[in-house]
Amino acid sequence: MASIKVFDPVSVPLCVLEELQQLRAQVEQLRQENERLRQENERLRRELDEARASLDQAQRQSKRQAAPFSKGPPKPQPKTPGRKAGQAHGRHGHRLPPGPTAVDEVLEAPLPEACPQCGGSLRETEVATQYQTEIPRRPLIRRFNVHVGCCCGCGRRVQGRHPLQTSDALGAAASQIGPDAQAAVVALNKTFGLSHIKVTAVFHALFGITLTRGASAQIVLRAADRLGPADREVREEIKSAPCLTPDETGWRVAGRSAWLHAWVAERATAYAIDPHRKADVLERLIGIEWSGKMVHDGFASYDRFQAATHQQCLGHVLRRVRDLEAQATRGAVHYPRKLIALFTEAIHLRNRYKKGEVSAEQLRQARQEFDRRLSDLVRPAREVPAYETLSAHLRRHLDEWFTFLSHPEVEPTNWEGERAIRPAVVNRKVWGGNRTWAGARAQEVLMSVLETCRRAGRSGLEFVSQTLRAFGNPLLPRPILLTPR
Repeated sequence: MASIKVFDPVSVPLCVLEELQQLRAQVEQLRQENERLRQENERLRRELDEARASLDQAQRQSKRQAAPFSKGPPKPQPKTPGRKAGQAHGRHGHRLPPGPTAVDEVLEAPLPEACPQCGGSLRETEVATQYQTEIPRRPLIRRFNVHVGCCCGCGRRVQGRHPLQTSDALGAAASQIGPDAQAAVVALNKTFGLSHIKVTAVFHALFGITLTRGASAQIVLRAADRLGPADREVREEIKSAPCLTPDETGWRVAGRSAWLHAWVAERATAYAIDPHRKADVLERLIGIEWSGKMVHDGFASYDRFQAATHQQCLGHVLRRVRDLEAQATRGAVHYPRKLIALFTEAIHLRNRYKKGEVSAEQLRQARQEFDRRLSDLVRPAREVPAYETLSAHLRRHLDEWFTFLSHPEVEPTNWEGERAIRPAVVNRKVWGGNRTWAGARAQEVLMSVLETCRRAGRSGLEFVSQTLRAFGNPLLPRPILLTPR
């Protein structure tokens, strides 16, 4: 029977024991590395699943351009709807009665002959008043007796003109749409985003006016042509404005991609439709030497205006930083959180200035400290590629992030530009853009005039109607959109 050999560590050479211990240490190290890689693999798998879900959602939304704007999932704890209790309840609004001179019709609501409950006789105790505002369902049809004559001296044909006429056309073009109705067509199409076929349906359903889609389109083109002087007023105001907020969004003209540009000043808003996104169209208007203050997003094309004082939009960079913070883990969250805290602190300081708690001099002094703190944050190189890309962008425009502190009249974000293009985005989702470049030129003129009227607190409907009546009529002066400074 063979004998069994028992392992005796004493009899093993020391070098073999040391090698065995090294192998055990390497095995333990490999085991830990394997566990780390497994956890990293799980994390990457989760991020991949989230990225695929986001990509699928983006692809679905890109194929559903008519879909409403998505605000994401509902909040886990939304605010209770309805009025608040206590002092935050607010006042109850009600429609104010019109003045006595505004009443067009007085109707009586007499008592019934007997009590509807018991049949007894009734005695009148008072007469109360109730007001009702109604829309006219029957169109107002005017007939103009146009007196025609000729000059006894030169023999030239001359005809009369009434202040309510919008054209001198006679014969086959003698039946026309009135100035208020034409202004309504413009407002329904450009302000409220109705397509021309829907405009005709509204006119037929509400007012009993028959209108074709082609007539609606021609009214819009004609109105844009006659509002040309007002549009030039708007563009001159943009050119001389001390502060501009530009923005742009995608557009469609004749089925091809284009860009809608919006430029917002204190008193005016101008639009332009161009085949390119670049700021060439803005440069053609204000010139490359324009030296005002410009609030914009990170689009590099605006950097060409080197004489201007720039304010980079903090809203865009904050959204970018918050996205990075949401994806960060462990110690990687510190850098985006420091940036968020820095930018929000500066915005809150300016809000305190608006409330009168901080002086303009204190704001100007604080800007130097904010510039220094931002410089200290973005100077070191970052190991995370996305962080380094963001830092490079912040360094590239280092003196353009806190302009709103040294110039408190400047906004820290380009919200005014985004607000100006939002109605146009809604219209694009409804009817897709313009079919021709002539329609695109009419689009930019009418949007510029109507939006400038809104900023001035004027009725765009009334201004368009007045302009149509004054065109070619020596009896009426052309209405002025912007009063001289």
